[in-house]
Amino acid sequence: MNLHFEELTGTDGARLGIASLDAEKSLNALSLPMINALSDKLNAWAKDPQIVCVLLRGNGAKAFCAGGEVRSLVEACRAHPGEVPPLAAQFFAAEYRLDYSLHTYPKPLIGWGHGYVLGGGMGLLQGASTRIVTPSSRLAMPEITIGLYPDVGASWFLARLPGKLGLFLGLTGAHMNGRDAIDLDLADRFLLDEQQPELIEGLLQLNWQEQTDMQLNSLLKALQQEAVAQMPEAQWLPRRQQIDELLDVSDVTCAWKAISLQRDSHDPLIARAAKTLSEGSPLTAHLVWEQIRRARHLSLAEVFQMEYTLSLNCCRHPEFSEGVRARLIDKDQKPHWHWPDVSSVPDAVVEAHFHKVWEGRHPLADLTQY
Repeated sequence: MNLHFEELTGTDGARLGIASLDAEKSLNALSLPMINALSDKLNAWAKDPQIVCVLLRGNGAKAFCAGGEVRSLVEACRAHPGEVPPLAAQFFAAEYRLDYSLHTYPKPLIGWGHGYVLGGGMGLLQGASTRIVTPSSRLAMPEITIGLYPDVGASWFLARLPGKLGLFLGLTGAHMNGRDAIDLDLADRFLLDEQQPELIEGLLQLNWQEQTDMQLNSLLKALQQEAVAQMPEAQWLPRRQQIDELLDVSDVTCAWKAISLQRDSHDPLIARAAKTLSEGSPLTAHLVWEQIRRARHLSLAEVFQMEYTLSLNCCRHPEFSEGVRARLIDKDQKPHWHWPDVSSVPDAVVEAHFHKVWEGRHPLADLTQY
């Protein structure tokens, strides 16, 4: 199943639920069976009065979760050209329901975001009530490289970053370290990778009957004080003014050109981000620009409903399949985009991605507004 669940009993008899992603070879990429099993267990723990806290983590040193298992999705897309494959409708509905349930979970839920936290991994971590990063953390929404778009609630959390940083990170797939995540409110605590056993032991020692929030905060604060000296240098907040000026433009074509011109920048971070964008999917860039524009005034439930529509439409168009082929299957790193120039993507195609492709009620209509 590539998942492991355990329950540990604390000193006061209360129990800690630990859910571990256990697909180390694929960097804990989420498959539909994993999503369903994790959802079922989290729902059961939410209703179990003995479970007082949940820890969500990934096994292996390299990654918390490097995203969704997209190869099987793309195989389904190829078998249903121009249509929405049934697997895609099931996968994205299940994934977004899981992510939404994390954001609205009724108990303390701690996400341990070590190593790679990419795509679907960001969806899991951002839903946790306490988001932990470590010196090894590398967070990103790199969908520009595969012709998808930053989903799993990224419309929500990227739109709420300072200035143009969310737009920039969505367009370039740039990686953030633990300090960046703390700076940009994409994480709550910075701990050392080796402090996880100490955290678990501390959680088991708490008295969950009294002043739980205060005790949990004190535990996390004490652990962070031991770790803070190893926090890496900030990368993106110090560059906010430069990025805001770069992206002070009227449309995505201008944004693409402004960033792409930085490929020869003396700043290696900016140059790498520019290279990633210039080799990425022009259609994705249009979707990023539009999703962030639309998400500013949406509720979290409305964001996931919008993203579900977008994702199904991405499965109907060729860019997603081609991007995954080039990056993950054949690994030639040379995607042949259907619209290779950002100015050639028709407005009607972009707009069509936001229109439903099913009959009747939205499949995620029952998500409670939040």
